[in-house]
Amino acid sequence: MTVNVVEPDGKWMYRVGGISALVIGIGYIVIFPLFARVGGPPSGGGEVWLKYLVGKTTVWWAILGLCVLTDFLYVPVAFSLYLALERVNRYAMLVATAFVGLFVVLDLAVTWTNYASLLTLSGLHAAATNDVQRAGYVAAANYASAVLASRTEVFYSIVDFSLGILVIGFVMLKGKGIFSKTTAYLGLAAGIFGIVSISGVFVTIIINAVLTTVWVWFVGYRLFRLGQK
Repeated sequence: MTVNVVEPDGKWMYRVGGISALVIGIGYIVIFPLFARVGGPPSGGGEVWLKYLVGKTTVWWAILGLCVLTDFLYVPVAFSLYLALERVNRYAMLVATAFVGLFVVLDLAVTWTNYASLLTLSGLHAAATNDVQRAGYVAAANYASAVLASRTEVFYSIVDFSLGILVIGFVMLKGKGIFSKTTAYLGLAAGIFGIVSISGVFVTIIINAVLTTVWVWFVGYRLFRLGQK
């Protein structure tokens, strides 16, 4: 079915969502080389993390800042997608928006908060003047690293977001004339590879990252165009 989604009162939300999605895409493109520069995070405990972060904290603070920014920007993107697709399948979009919202909350409250703790502890550990202080910082880093290594945390943060994109992709396929089939299939692929990436296989993680980046670009462009009509 073809749905006319452009309402005068909603145009501003489409524009905000579109710009937010495009900025997310730019942020991801900037983050890729930053990750390549510092390498993947270690899998050990707090002491391993503190040693790994030596000389890399500046880049990691940049990564953290960009990731926090993109998380916040997903809020207007999710709302604008809901407005665009609610008349295709309101309940599915409510579920998808809830999944994206859960991802944002978990990523900000758990993932990046613990990364920030490790970065702060790394600086304190480097400036420590005795073994007692260093041992205390290592003990604190053990907790943050254990949270980040938890399979439960990884599962919730990745699967919530991937399920949200997957559901949105299905709704896009039904709403003819709103988003292109290319955008819908990109969403489906990104959602599937996001779920598969919890296995930790490097190739699936990279494919998911690329698909998600391309998807948000397509979404951003289309939302902005809807806001211009």
